[in-house]
Amino acid sequence: MDDQAPQREGGLTALTISCTLKPSPAQSSSEKLSGQISGLLEEHDVATTHVRAVDHDILPGVDKDMGEGDEWPSLREKVLAADIVVLVTPTWLGQQSSVAQRVLERLDAELGETDAEGRPTLFDKVALAGVVGNEDGAHHIVAVLYQSLNDVGFSVPAQGCVYWNGEAMQKSDYKDLPETPASVESSMRTAVANAVHLARLLKREGYPAAG
Repeated sequence: MDDQAPQREGGLTALTISCTLKPSPAQSSSEKLSGQISGLLEEHDVATTHVRAVDHDILPGVDKDMGEGDEWPSLREKVLAADIVVLVTPTWLGQQSSVAQRVLERLDAELGETDAEGRPTLFDKVALAGVVGNEDGAHHIVAVLYQSLNDVGFSVPAQGCVYWNGEAMQKSDYKDLPETPASVESSMRTAVANAVHLARLLKREGYPAAG
């Protein structure tokens, strides 16, 4: 995982966005899951860049540039450069984090952007969702992420999510687990393999031009 990962010739690139509420260098379950997904993407020869969104001043709004002090435009360039985008969020009160919601709101601007063929800018890109938390809500959050990301143009592969729910009303965190549960490891490998497969197909032959 490299914040300045170069594009490999003829290969794929990915961007993982961790939406933890904890600024660097604090340990974070979302960061741990993001790192694991990044590692599996690298195993598939995908050059991966990582962003901890809370470390950047992403101003509220639904435009691609909200003006002075807004750091979203530079993050947006990373999104546009990636073939695969992974959005990982913790669970708070059964919902995605406010940081994740901010990222989704800023992606809304892409609904008004098109490429040279008249297609939305995020067509031909693949999205994965990751959720961690010691309370219920993962399926609801995945549904929100899927719909939002698909609305702006991303394609979601089969079983394109990874989640872990700790025991309710307890304080166990994903980052503190001595080893990754087999079910999480399996779903992670499936999600990554399917994302890479779909991204390669779309890179060879993308969606048709706007009619």
